[in-house]
Amino acid sequence: MDVREQNEKALDAEWKRIQQKTFTRWCNEHLKKGNLFIRDLSDDLADGTHLIAMLEMLSDKKVGRYNKRPKNYPQRLENVGIAVRFINKEGIRLVNIGR
Repeated sequence: MDVREQNEKALDAEWKRIQQKTFTRWCNEHLKKGNLFIRDLSDDLADGTHLIAMLEMLSDKKVGRYNKRPKNYPQRLENVGIAVRFINKEGIRLVNIGR
């Protein structure tokens, strides 16, 4: 890997860190209404409970039934699926999610 590629990787990593920090702050601003808090996006959104709570707070609608204390991977995956279906049902278009 040459110097230019190393610089690009470093800039990309810095950009990603800034985006994560910004989005975490934005999420926490909305989640504080429900006394919830995110420290790490990957960990804290993985089970779907904080994601569902944020969707309910932003939309003023109930997502429906979900596992409030998921204990295993299938339950966490089900919660995330419920959140994604809610997003689709509400007609919210997701852009720039993933690369």
